Amino acid sequence: MTSSSVVDKPPVRRVAIFGGTHGNELSGVFLVKHWQENGAEIQRTGMEVKPFLTNPRAVKKCTRYIDCDLNRVFDPDNLGRTVVEDIPYEVRRAQEINHIFGPKGSDDAYDLIFDLHNTTSNMGGTLILENSRDDFTIQMFHYIKNALAPECCPVLLIEHPSLKYATTRSVAKHPVGVEVGPQPQGVVRADILDKMRKIVKYGLDFVQLFNEGKEFPPCTIEVFKIMEKVDYPRNKNDEVIAIIHPKLQPLNKGDPLFLTLDGEVIAYKGDCTVYPTFINEAAYYEKKQAFVITVKMKLTANHIRSSVLEQNAS
Repeated sequence: MTSSSVVDKPPVRRVAIFGGTHGNELSGVFLVKHWQENGAEIQRTGMEVKPFLTNPRAVKKCTRYIDCDLNRVFDPDNLGRTVVEDIPYEVRRAQEINHIFGPKGSDDAYDLIFDLHNTTSNMGGTLILENSRDDFTIQMFHYIKNALAPECCPVLLIEHPSLKYATTRSVAKHPVGVEVGPQPQGVVRADILDKMRKIVKYGLDFVQLFNEGKEFPPCTIEVFKIMEKVDYPRNKNDEVIAIIHPKLQPLNKGDPLFLTLDGEVIAYKGDCTVYPTFINEAAYYEKKQAFVITVKMKLTANHIRSSVLEQNAS
């Protein structure tokens, strides 16, 4: 590997760890509160790591949100909205977060944000990627996956032309979603919290190694790319009339998809193999989402190193 094939990336100096974006997802809430009191385990040489409680009102009430989903309002319209008396709390909070950690899309934005979430879905420890061309984050995910092996750590790619998420973490140059489950809302489980803690540890370890000059050769990871959201079957009154079939995953044409209370099986009609995720997530009933369909694909990241080496040499 010649030096000309190495892509130099700026060092990552400012990192935030968000917990409580959804106030009833308690692993991130517990970890961030702990690290605010005693942050020794998350500090790394050469960078600032800031634990931050993103939706304190929702955390206090142990509810997902107060007025609207904080993890969906980091778009230009909401971030630029005039603050008036009746503005939704989460929109005002999004503007505050954007001011502290952004502005989104600017050179002044934080380098990296880990956004810690729980799901009621049985997803294990899942990493969420927003940009398929983000070499740094793909390299980090490759490192985390290897560090956790043989434990599985899937990567979900939410890049999509029409499904816009506008996530809290998207303020950063490198947004990282951490989704760990299954864990009921308003509950904390030791094994789930520990899995989340390890993911953050290995992510921070990667950043420190990168900043210190370690080169990371080209790597390839498997990801599950979101293609569409699937709602439950409903009647004319918009009521759910079928539940997710217990033998759902993965899906080939003709496989069982939903099951009515009368015992009727509703089958998958697509032609290619797909992989449902966020299956039966409790918070998504209000979003009319039974699961999201993904396809399996490979992403390759370039050979990277920190540009701090060149700066030191000059």
